[in-house]
Amino acid sequence: MTKKTLLAPAVLLGTSALLLTGCASSGSPAASSDGPSASSAAAADTGHRITLTHDGGLLVLDQDLQVVGEHRIDGFTRVNPAGDDRHVMVTVPEGFRVLDTAAGTSGKSALTDVTFPADTGGHVVVHGDRTALFADGSGDVTTFDTAALTSAVGSGELPEVDTTESEEAHHGVAIELEDGTLLTTIGTEESRSGVRALDASGEETARSEECPDVHGEGAVADEVAVFGCTDGALVYRDGAFEKIDAPTDYGRTGNLFTTESSSIAVGDYNDDPDSEGYLLDQIALIDAASGEYRVADMPDGAGFTFRDLARGPGDSAVALGSDGALHVFDEETGEPLETFPVIDEWEGPAEWQDAHPALKVVDDVAYVTDPSERTVTAVDLTTGDVVATSDRLPGVPNEIAVV
Repeated sequence: MTKKTLLAPAVLLGTSALLLTGCASSGSPAASSDGPSASSAAAADTGHRITLTHDGGLLVLDQDLQVVGEHRIDGFTRVNPAGDDRHVMVTVPEGFRVLDTAAGTSGKSALTDVTFPADTGGHVVVHGDRTALFADGSGDVTTFDTAALTSAVGSGELPEVDTTESEEAHHGVAIELEDGTLLTTIGTEESRSGVRALDASGEETARSEECPDVHGEGAVADEVAVFGCTDGALVYRDGAFEKIDAPTDYGRTGNLFTTESSSIAVGDYNDDPDSEGYLLDQIALIDAASGEYRVADMPDGAGFTFRDLARGPGDSAVALGSDGALHVFDEETGEPLETFPVIDEWEGPAEWQDAHPALKVVDDVAYVTDPSERTVTAVDLTTGDVVATSDRLPGVPNEIAVV
């Protein structure tokens, strides 16, 4: 399916925006303003900004974990970095709404009116200079130059976008490589089977349907893409797909975490098709260069969920265990390297959307949410020292994004 290039104008939400945010200013990029807690910040912070979802809204914290912005939004929502080190994509019924965290500036955060239209917005994937948004309800993939987002949002508009249709609507994901190749999943509402590659003109150049229940993606070193399957991983390299089998017949990899300096993708691993609940206790280490697929075990009694994996210093694998500790593993051997206690023990969620501890790592600092205490803690992974812990937050933290 050929890509269609659109120069999109501003997308301003109408009455529904008033219900979601509680206030709106027609024609202004800001649909909600910082809450009362923002006034406590005596000077602007230009470091990282942490965005948290909670039941009823969004919280924006500065690098000292002080609340500097509050924005009302109803219902469960998800947040993902937009890729420009400043903005966050917020899933709303209309699509992907842009939150300006004001990271790196002296300004205040703002939940803007700018929204990328999407039927059931899903995954957001940033790679190289491009950001890809996948709409589960239509299968449409929206891609744009990440660097163009800041100026466009500042004018209350969307950047120029490319739209690519899937063969059928499904819960999927897409990633655009630096040469313009778009890799997008294949599936239907009932099942998913693999990935196809489209060139810059939208023509299909390769496909593989050897990746049942494909989920999770990432690009490792040398522009090699990896996707998770229920029986291993699917790798795209130099215009062709190849399969790396899991160590067991059933070996589901659902989420992947990659870096551009390593050929190894880190993912969650489940070798029991009859398992119940969301806690897992094995970590997949998939070497796209050698084709080796190793599995690292969490300490006895410690599990984690899809929200609790990340990459740490030296491309290590980091997991936040249900024992309340950060566990660091060697990415090549799977050997445990460090254990840093952070929060109290916790139990897995009854539903995946339920608030439970989550982990994000940026610049060797791990950000750990603690819903039971309503806090966020920052840990230096090079030393294990706690950098900061927030005061009790005005809402129970659920999803987290750091820019």
